Amino acid sequence: PYPFVTACCGMEYMSLASSHYDLDRFGAAFPRFTPRQADLLFVVGTISHKIAPLMKRVYDQMCEPKWVIAFGVCTCTGGFYDNYATVQGIDTIVPVDVYIPGCPPRPETVLQGIMLLQEKIAKQKQEY
Repeated sequence: PYPFVTACCGMEYMSLASSHYDLDRFGAAFPRFTPRQADLLFVVGTISHKIAPLMKRVYDQMCEPKWVIAFGVCTCTGGFYDNYATVQGIDTIVPVDVYIPGCPPRPETVLQGIMLLQEKIAKQKQEY
């Protein structure tokens, strides 16, 4: 995965790397440091209109097949930042495969979201 972390949900994202939750068993523990090496984009935190083009560029640089997880209520819907500067849900910028609500979401909820994405990938029959 390629983590695009902008706000407080990043602390919960980092806790997933601990041995207690063992994100590695899902094949998603080792973060990629360039989007060209990643097939999963974790968007974590509030996205402003100023940073949205950068996030879109990161998404565009990823190779196919690629998936997106919206992590936290601010990423999913803009959260309580209903103002001119905040994107009201990243699905207006990039397609989202799994939404993980919460402020911040519990690590168990994130693991459930990753399992949902794995099920979605298994059901796809596209040729790449």
